[in-house]
Amino acid sequence: MDTQVIIVGAGPVGLTLAIDLGRRGIRCILLEQKDAPQFLPKMERCNARTMEIYRRFGIAKKIREAGYPRDVPMDVFIITSLIEPPLLRLPYPSVAEAQAEIESHNDGTLPLEPYQLISQYTLEPLLKSVAEGLPSVDVRYAHEFVSFAQDAGGVTAKVKTKDGSVVEISGDYLVGCDGGSSNVRRQIGIKLQGEANLLQLRQALYYCEDLFDRIPIGKGRHYHVADNHATFLIVQDSTRHFTLHAVVDSDEDMKRMFEKTVAMPVKYEMLSCAPWRQNLLVADNYGQDRVFLAGDAVHLVIPTGGLGMNSGVGDAVDLAWKLAATLQGWGGPNLLASYETERRQIGIRNVEASRQASRGRRAWRSAWKPEINDKTPEGEAARANLVRIADVEQRKSNEMIGAELGYRYRGSPIICEEPGEGPPDEFMHYVPSTWPGARLPHAWLDDGRAMQDLIGDGYTLLRLGRSQANSEALAKAFATHRAPFAVLDIADERPREIYGHDLLLLRPDMHVVWRGNSLPDPVRLAAVATGH
Repeated sequence: MDTQVIIVGAGPVGLTLAIDLGRRGIRCILLEQKDAPQFLPKMERCNARTMEIYRRFGIAKKIREAGYPRDVPMDVFIITSLIEPPLLRLPYPSVAEAQAEIESHNDGTLPLEPYQLISQYTLEPLLKSVAEGLPSVDVRYAHEFVSFAQDAGGVTAKVKTKDGSVVEISGDYLVGCDGGSSNVRRQIGIKLQGEANLLQLRQALYYCEDLFDRIPIGKGRHYHVADNHATFLIVQDSTRHFTLHAVVDSDEDMKRMFEKTVAMPVKYEMLSCAPWRQNLLVADNYGQDRVFLAGDAVHLVIPTGGLGMNSGVGDAVDLAWKLAATLQGWGGPNLLASYETERRQIGIRNVEASRQASRGRRAWRSAWKPEINDKTPEGEAARANLVRIADVEQRKSNEMIGAELGYRYRGSPIICEEPGEGPPDEFMHYVPSTWPGARLPHAWLDDGRAMQDLIGDGYTLLRLGRSQANSEALAKAFATHRAPFAVLDIADERPREIYGHDLLLLRPDMHVVWRGNSLPDPVRLAAVATGH
């Protein structure tokens, strides 16, 4: 075999997968048909869960240093232009303010890391440099995936190199992280289901040196224009680059729309412009045999809510530890089989969250009337009505903490199910829970350390509240499978209050396998957790 895992596509999802595999010592080759990361606008925000994941990789600080200034607000505006008083301003804290709030709370309701605005064209080169620094990761740009063949022993990919020659690369597994038009998915024959081509817009990227400093109505990240073109201005991480989305007929129209939105004389350059379509789609399957799919290859959402790339990062970290476990010999057959079970339900869930957010935005946009800019009683009434609706509905796009943190894996073969319904699943509100399948809520220890920072990359039995439960039999059961296992004793009272049980068994991705106050059959518990 040339490698253990072949990854197709070096966007944020493929790069995240390569980094997670690489830090676990798994050999992988990452293939990307482009010569280098491109300076094109796509995603522009890592959500709280993604930043928690990148913290575990040791790169959260580096991402923040490269991203949107930490002291600038993340406010969202609905406007008629950048120089008129805003119709609505929804305040959201800067990263610095969010971090201060997290440091002052210890009830499990907040993430360990807040969001970070960072443009994809900034994030990709950063992740690329991290991946290239890992000894077991081989990053190959200007290598176009052509096709694959698989059998019981492995996968062989045909790849076109920069000089036009076609070479073969063999591996144990292949993962397609190659986007919405995934070549890997098409070759398997997996279909996408849902709503396609809901709306076609154009997106343009602009460079404007002094615009952000000159905005008179207040600093923020999103400026929605109340018009009949779905116009939407986004501040990128440098605060010198901006993207504009609008329903218009031509690229030239995008220049006029930018000027109309800015409404003051500025020197700018339009760097790129391209059409895009809104889709709400999920793949029927997340792979076949030794070939898996992740990211936009299996779920396409409308960017409202910011669940696209962030969902893909969740796919990557779920798949990475399961591939590593299988290749290292301690993962049972249910481990890789659980990838589709766990992540497809989250794909469906996040598509629905995106749908709700999009409906919210459409609700207030549908209240637009031609007289909305008029200084008349009719114009005033039109503005008041739109604001009344937007103050409720626009929040569905910007307040998605429940969607980000509150997901849990249901019906998974590697989770110990509990009877009952479990906690409510809400997109806009997060209720901390250790129900099996859920992410471990953030908790501070008495000495100021974060619980998540103490969880290793294997399985962890968290022993809380001065529990004296004997873990020797469980350790022996994990050792039978040669699976990494550690016990973490935390005597502090507050984590025990937040987590609600004396004992929690955590997986390598910090999701809860089992919880209780006394250990069940250790042999069965270890067998379920490791996929045996």
